[in-house]
Amino acid sequence: MPATGVNSIGLEVHEEPATYASGSDSAGVSEDEDVQQLFVNGAHGVTTRVVPAVRKAEMRGKLSLDESATAIDRKRYASLPNREQHQQFLTEFLTEVLNSAVFNATDRANKVLNWVDPEELSRTLDLAIKDEPDTHERLLELTRATIRHSVKTGHPYFMNQLFSSVDPYGFAGQVLTDALNPSVYTYEVSPVFVLMEETVLREMRKIVGYPNGAGDAIFAPGGSMANGYAISCARHKFMPDIKAKGLHALPRLVIFTSEDAHYSIKKLASFMGIGSDNVYPIKTDDIGKIRVDHLESEILRAKAEGALPFMVSATAGTTVIGAFDPLEQIADLCEKYQLWFHVDAAWGGGALMSKKYRTLLKGIERSDSVTWNPHKLLAAPQQCSTLLTRHPNLLSECHSTNATYLFQKDKFYDTQYDTGDKHIQCGRRADVLKFWFMWRAKGSTGFEQHIDKVFENAEYFTRSIKARPGFEMVIEHPECTNVCFWYVPPSLRGMARDSAEYRERLHKVAPKVKERMMKEGSMMITYQPIHDKPNFFRLVLQNSSLDKSDMNYIIDEIERLGKDL
Repeated sequence: MPATGVNSIGLEVHEEPATYASGSDSAGVSEDEDVQQLFVNGAHGVTTRVVPAVRKAEMRGKLSLDESATAIDRKRYASLPNREQHQQFLTEFLTEVLNSAVFNATDRANKVLNWVDPEELSRTLDLAIKDEPDTHERLLELTRATIRHSVKTGHPYFMNQLFSSVDPYGFAGQVLTDALNPSVYTYEVSPVFVLMEETVLREMRKIVGYPNGAGDAIFAPGGSMANGYAISCARHKFMPDIKAKGLHALPRLVIFTSEDAHYSIKKLASFMGIGSDNVYPIKTDDIGKIRVDHLESEILRAKAEGALPFMVSATAGTTVIGAFDPLEQIADLCEKYQLWFHVDAAWGGGALMSKKYRTLLKGIERSDSVTWNPHKLLAAPQQCSTLLTRHPNLLSECHSTNATYLFQKDKFYDTQYDTGDKHIQCGRRADVLKFWFMWRAKGSTGFEQHIDKVFENAEYFTRSIKARPGFEMVIEHPECTNVCFWYVPPSLRGMARDSAEYRERLHKVAPKVKERMMKEGSMMITYQPIHDKPNFFRLVLQNSSLDKSDMNYIIDEIERLGKDL
């Protein structure tokens, strides 16, 4: 059903004034051109273009307007928008997207999802690829079906992973990005976005605490790849010969990271030939932080084995618990043993925008590199990830190949603005635009208010479940906006907590409640085990539109769905 107060969104179409070629019969215009100087009124009162060959035939009385439309439709394969063929379709398409995927999809009165089993959805959706094109009407039907059966990740009650919401300004920036379709590798093809990236990334380095924002940075396709860039830079810093000579020139390299760190550290180490066995997991304490004593003992062990320790990857906001590693103590060890100090702040980096909560990341200014994903805690649209480093030019030294067909040095402008060679990608989206647009729309103060609000919600939720019978905390005092907890149904509350039967039955509660909430579409909250703990819920808060009444709803809904288990 439509969201309250939003029945239809209309897009205003502006008529383009008619222009006429000099001379008679569109002189000087090729009959094969798809755009020409003469305009006629098309359907729905919209001024439209007609291809010259068709227009000339009409003027000679050889084709009717219906036949003209047929002739134009034969060129539907052409990758060029024109008013005659696409304006009405795009207007209706964007209206549908705004109504159904933006406004209705984020209304609390509507469902987060309409669950359908995979086999049934395969039968329901028309996903087959065909030889002949669909009509515009059919394409709009497919648009509606796609929206209907997709999870509404912008819904206030989607709290399933470390992303959520449809920020209106981020959405606007995303639409503009797709309309312009840039590839950000040289100034000549992306002048605005090259400068925009440098501006935004320098400001982010300042916020991290690198002096005067010095250093370098890139936008990366996700936090995992940003962590991979950090490994690459750290390895190059220690062993520059790796670029030309490859792995045969290296001793056994070792990385250290938390046992609760994101899996991308191990995955990218494997991908880059370092090997997952050479990522030494460091034990964590009772609240999920790296144990610095174990870190130092593992560094000494690696040295004793004849390996070369070269990097520590700390985490600022672990994926599950939301723990912030002791960055200052880790920085001390990195200085002592001459190791690259990386901070994976993909999740928790947004707290840097708040004067109140940035103390969680004290010591990050001493890092060599930082991963920070604005699409997580700052709620920018997917994807928006960055790798920041204090070392100028290192990204270029590590990754550039100076391809002369793209990065020519004899261009007519300053080629320092051709920034693409420091990436391992070639073609690359302008992920910066949506984030820059949000930043300009909200200001740094708006981002601070956003962060303070989501932390306030997490703190209220924590206090509330501590006071509610049947809810138990996994971590008594959450540091980030991850709140991890068990719901214990009445049937289990009298059982001994240390019994195998209690743990086995509790382990099944969260999956069953998750199944029920998804089938009803009422909300989405994830669950998982960690170490020896049975399944528990992990509420992740990053949507600043939520308030205390929403926190109460979440608690009540979990209790409603699970009290009979």
